[in-house]
Amino acid sequence: MELSINEHLKKTWKYIKTTSFIASLLVIVIFFLITGIYTTAKFFGPPPLEVPQTTVYYANDGQIIGETSNGQKRYWVDLQDISPHLIRGTIAIEDKRFYSHIGFDIKRIIGALLADLKALAKVQGGSTITQQYARNLFLSHEKTWKRKIKEAVYTVRLETNYSKSEILEGYLNTIYYGHGVYGVEAASHYYFGKSAKDLTLAEATLLAGIPKGPSHYSPFLSMENAKKRQQLILSEMKKIGWITEHEAEIAAKEDIQLIGLQTEAPEPIAPYFQDVVRFELKNKIGLDDRTIALGGLKVYTTLDPHMQTIAEHTFTNIIANDSDIQAAFIAMDPETGYVKALIGGRDYRESPFNRAVQAKRQPGSTIKPILYYAALEKGYTPSTLLRSEKTTFHYDDGRKTYTPHNFNDNYAEGEITLAQALALSDNVYAVKTHLFLGMDTLAEYGKKFGITSKIEKVPSAALGTSNVRLIEMANAYSHLANGGMSVEPVFITKVVDYEGNVIYENEQENQRVMNPDVTFVINHLLTGIFDPRLNGYASVTGQSIIHQLSNVYAGKSGTTNTDSWMIGYTPTLVAAVWTGYDQGKQITKTIEKQFAKQIWATFMEQALENERVGEFKPTEGVIGVNIDPKNGLLATEHCPIKRYTYFLEGTEPNEYCIEHIPWEEDVPETTENEKKPWYKRLFDWFR
Repeated sequence: MELSINEHLKKTWKYIKTTSFIASLLVIVIFFLITGIYTTAKFFGPPPLEVPQTTVYYANDGQIIGETSNGQKRYWVDLQDISPHLIRGTIAIEDKRFYSHIGFDIKRIIGALLADLKALAKVQGGSTITQQYARNLFLSHEKTWKRKIKEAVYTVRLETNYSKSEILEGYLNTIYYGHGVYGVEAASHYYFGKSAKDLTLAEATLLAGIPKGPSHYSPFLSMENAKKRQQLILSEMKKIGWITEHEAEIAAKEDIQLIGLQTEAPEPIAPYFQDVVRFELKNKIGLDDRTIALGGLKVYTTLDPHMQTIAEHTFTNIIANDSDIQAAFIAMDPETGYVKALIGGRDYRESPFNRAVQAKRQPGSTIKPILYYAALEKGYTPSTLLRSEKTTFHYDDGRKTYTPHNFNDNYAEGEITLAQALALSDNVYAVKTHLFLGMDTLAEYGKKFGITSKIEKVPSAALGTSNVRLIEMANAYSHLANGGMSVEPVFITKVVDYEGNVIYENEQENQRVMNPDVTFVINHLLTGIFDPRLNGYASVTGQSIIHQLSNVYAGKSGTTNTDSWMIGYTPTLVAAVWTGYDQGKQITKTIEKQFAKQIWATFMEQALENERVGEFKPTEGVIGVNIDPKNGLLATEHCPIKRYTYFLEGTEPNEYCIEHIPWEEDVPETTENEKKPWYKRLFDWFR
């Protein structure tokens, strides 16, 4: 009997030793396996976190003007910019041991398995925050072993290559909160109309409960379910010691204001401008469509919301509702090239075609400042005289003819100065100058002014018959406004990726491309379109809007049968307006012909209302003298009209106008009494 017991004990001990050995071996194998897995994960490095995120566009004052999200709202915020209540509430309900486990919560997994076995169904999840983050980033939500293995691999790689704070930040920024909203920042704005950092305890715990099942716990779908989930989270936070009983009671009773379903999509801000920004992101900076749409970019633009609003209101107030005429507008800072406002058409929803940057139209007389700049460089002065009369020009070795016409076929029928020709927009003077300089000169200088569209080498090019874009003309005039420096339109100042790295920053360097003295002279000449002293056989072309202007402006209007332009500027702001019909229909109504000038004048006055507008400062190489505007000679005290005009030093006139000096035979004879000394006349008066 004793022998039997001993044998039994020996066998039992043998089994224990064998079991202990196997268990120890398994522990060692598991230890080395886990160590190997984590070491390998560390060796392969962090997985790429390509998280779809909303790209946000900002105005120059930091205001959000637009987003690109493909219907999904996603923003990325740093962990420190998320309410601590939301962080703790999420950890309390999703993964209490988040900071102590290595990606997998063994205790929770075992508990979930037992609960599932007891219920004979899937009733409890065992996934940690890291596992959920891995699933959100890299995997589908299908319930297969292949997906679970991949999830485990990605979980290990996340845990070994990122800190707990980085994982938690990533999870909170990618989790789905229902209604097309991803991440806490987008969810906070959608549900409560505020940033995630400003959430109260009640709001945070209500929000933290939604990811478990957005279709079940969204307060918009079931407030009852949402409140039950909130109570559970408050209870868990209280157990951990993150809140008190009193705080939990107050949060549970708090009346929460929801706004998501009542929020209508706002009207897009400057939609034509935003289209150009997206075009620049792709074609200038080189980003692909997916990165632009879902790369979580922060795109800082040059848009001035105040100026944009003024421009849009001006369009609405000036263009008649019963008119189907189209219009486009650009405002630029001539020093930097920053585009401050842009309108590509009267209604973006009806026509997203951007007439400000895409349409090519005849600029009319707005091309003349470029021609006359070239003329001044090649020897013209503001007093250069040419005859204004109906003229037929022969060119191409006499094989072709061209007869330009002034507005209403009015001509001076005599000589006029360049200053007056520019102010009155005399077409004969312009064509004569164009042919005298050579028809390739305007094309050459157009490139110098930043015009990339082709200017034809024909006589009519002097009258703006070669099609150009509005943005090109605004850019060309910016060269004048800034004193002759190169400049290009800028829409984007900086682009930052979702990690905060600056991937693009505008670094435009302006170079001098024009003579500063000649530039100043042409700038001063262009103020003449608003100066009635230059009236002649016709009124100056800015006559109709002079009464609206309180500042000194330079500018030029342009009119063809199908197009109406107005471009004007100060040293700090250039604005260009085009109006016309898309189909090239003629502008016949008098009121429609005035739209461009009215829009320009109204915008400039309102945009500069609170600014001190400086005049163009004379450069060192110019000299100013009073001249008679009709003949360009030095004015005398007898000239009824005189205008202070600037010339390149050494080219100013040296002859005086004698046209108005009274000659001796024109002076009436004096009476005998007028010849007497004053005291004798006084004596006669007393007598």
